[in-house]
Amino acid sequence: AKFIKQQITDLGNLCIITGSGLNPILEEFKIIKKIPFSQIPHLRDATFHKGEFLVLEYNDKRYCALSGRLHYYEGYSAAEVAFPIRILFCLGIQKLIMTNAAGGLQAHYKAGQVVLVKDHINLLPDNPLRGPNESNFGPRFPDMSDAYNKEWRKQTIQIAQKLEINLEEGVYACFQGPSLETPAEYLYLNKIGADLVGMSTVPEVIAANHCGMDVLVFSIVTNVCMPIEDITPTTVESVIEVANKSIPVLKKLVFEMLDNLH
Repeated sequence: AKFIKQQITDLGNLCIITGSGLNPILEEFKIIKKIPFSQIPHLRDATFHKGEFLVLEYNDKRYCALSGRLHYYEGYSAAEVAFPIRILFCLGIQKLIMTNAAGGLQAHYKAGQVVLVKDHINLLPDNPLRGPNESNFGPRFPDMSDAYNKEWRKQTIQIAQKLEINLEEGVYACFQGPSLETPAEYLYLNKIGADLVGMSTVPEVIAANHCGMDVLVFSIVTNVCMPIEDITPTTVESVIEVANKSIPVLKKLVFEMLDNLH
């Protein structure tokens, strides 16, 4: 955090974190500063995403963004994956808008559909808070009953209705990857209450909740996994292609939200 503060002081209080194929969301912003993850002390370098810390400007207001993120499947611990969130907290960031690409576990979902995450199921064999508690960030046993801020979600749904966007809410399950899920795993996830599945987001949300930050997460359904008999093979290329198609809807939602933030 000190390294970033030495380079720029006005960061605003909101950060946008983009997932696979979703970096074009940031194109409408004026970029003030770019810092690669590799240049930030103690921060691991992204091996799949580009990995950049950005300072942005929109309508004369400052924001920051993480273009890309770290994943557990890259060999990092959950604490290392969530470390950028703690940096953001130390920089004074209070609100996070995250995006990710996810498999859809409801048969009525359509590829490219945007779903608002209301809760999660952590299926990683790790938790970013495991080990001695860092009390300067938060309590030993943080409550997770409102990890995806209910009031902010309500406002977002109202904005979606105003824009005539069909925005459903869903539960996101996090697998460790990097292999995609088997048909049996899709069935299992559906039975335990998951609507979406991916390999990111949850460690960051846990760390953000520990820090008392407000979190909003949009999942882009990049492949529909139900019914099982209709599943077709998924590639990273197809995930990114479908995610890119959701950009116009996501941009409308995000910028309308920014215009309505006080």
